[in-house]
Amino acid sequence: MFNAQCPIKQELRRQMRAAKREFLSTHTLQEQQSLAEEILGRVEQGEAFRRARVVLAYYSLSDELFTHDFVQRWADKKTILLPKVVGDDLTLHRYTNAMSMSEGAFGIMEPCTPEFTDYAAVDMVIVPGVAFDRLGNRLGRGRGYYDRLFASRLPHNIYKVGVCYPFQLVESVPTEPCDVQMDEVVTNAVNQ
Repeated sequence: MFNAQCPIKQELRRQMRAAKREFLSTHTLQEQQSLAEEILGRVEQGEAFRRARVVLAYYSLSDELFTHDFVQRWADKKTILLPKVVGDDLTLHRYTNAMSMSEGAFGIMEPCTPEFTDYAAVDMVIVPGVAFDRLGNRLGRGRGYYDRLFASRLPHNIYKVGVCYPFQLVESVPTEPCDVQMDEVVTNAVNQ
């Protein structure tokens, strides 16, 4: 059961919304993108990413770690998948180029390509989050999409990397049994 209404989680989400507003108002788009490139560069240097042939990433919203350039850069070298919101679930779709995207649920740009169903072929997932801690715990937006995807479709041993701006790495993220832990959290300050 996914409990998005947990008061401690709700409070942390509120605090992170304020921190994001502060960060976005004090950093230019170029500064945000430069920081994202540094963080994603650390992911690219990791052994798990170098070995991976099929990577599930995400196409960032304006308040998330910027991934558009990363997705485009790797689309010709690896199979890059992006999620699409369908009801209460995520389906996976191959990214081909920016022209194959359209706005989906919650204003998220999603690929218009056929659904990718070979879940066992996915080697790695790059996961967004509202907050992470050094133990790999993740706080999402509260709808449980990624937790359900990990629980129902993707291999249990898939390598999961949470990526975030430094202010999103917190002391402790409250967890519940349904919450899926990351294998690694990457920011520009700490890799865990």
